[in-house]
Parts: sequence; C-alpha cells; structure tokens
Amino acid sequence: MTQHKPCPWWVGYLIASPIRKLWHDPALILESYIREGMTVLEPGPGMGFFTLEIAKLVGPSGRVVAVDVEPRMIEGLKRRARKAGLLDRIDARVVSATSMQLADLDASADFVFAFAVVHELPSAASFFSEAARAMKSGADLLLAEPVGHVSEAEFAEQIGAAADDGLKALSRPSINHCIAALLRKA
Repeated sequence: MTQHKPCPWWVGYLIASPIRKLWHDPALILESYIREGMTVLEPGPGMGFFTLEIAKLVGPSGRVVAVDVEPRMIEGLKRRARKAGLLDRIDARVVSATSMQLADLDASADFVFAFAVVHELPSAASFFSEAARAMKSGADLLLAEPVGHVSEAEFAEQIGAAADDGLKALSRPSINHCIAALLRKA
C-alpha cells in the first residue's frame, strides 16, 4: 500500500475553512452515527473541522479524543474549540507518528472517525489494531479516504487490514469526494 505524506500544518487553515461545508458538511456526515454521551476517537483531526461538530453531538456528557502528530494542528484545534466553548469536551493530544498512544482508552470508544488520515499513516495495520483496541464491542468506525489520493485497491487493502483486527465492513456510505466504509467491532 502506498503511504502518502501527511498534510503540512499550514494546510490545516485551508481544510478548516467554513467554505468546505459546501462539500463536506460535518453535521450531515456525522449526525446519524454520534449521540450524546459517546466517547469518540478522531485521529488526524487537523485544526478541528469535524472535531467541533463531534463535540456538539456528544454533548456535555460526551468526550472527543483527537490525536494528531502535528503540534500546530492541535494548537489550532484547541484555539477553535476554546472560541466555540467546546474545549471542555475535547481531549486533544499530540502523538507520535507510529502510535496513537491510547492505552488509557482500552475498550472505551463508542465511535471512531477516520477521515482522510489512514493513507497518511506509516501502517494501516497498526492504526486498525490500535483503533480496535480502543473501541468497545459493537462500536463503529467510519473510514473515509479522498478519491484521487486513495485508489479502490488501496482502500480494499485498508478494509482488509481492519478485518484482521475484527472490524467488519457493514456498508459503504456515500460521502462527497470520498471512498467510505462503516466498520463494526464484533
């Protein structure tokens, strides 16, 4: 599988732009998967384009764990979350490129949102192993990769890596400009 380079930190400003909602509306993509009180893991949140909506959906009793390798992305996410009054629901962490460092989340995530991130990681297999370990039994993972960056063959390899960790593909949701799959932990 081809590994692509991670987005440079400064691209975070572009991908967090409100104009992006014209083709990726966070509420429309996420509202059918996330409920109040959930714990949601979001790897590669950038500056929080989706994170802020996730924080609204989980409500005051929920929690979002957002992990990124780029400190400036996490700083931007925290700044935007503070301004929106949602920072108390978000656990934003800088992690290494080789691990999401989620030992404290074993079997506690209700939902994982992996949007345009797995293709940037050194190992899809390691990602799915860590995500599956963090997920409760019956939890879902929404995987979405950008069309044009990830081929159907590469996406199929990702689904295969996920299956090796007990994540079964349930459906192929339609998300603009993306290849997507909803996976469930047995």
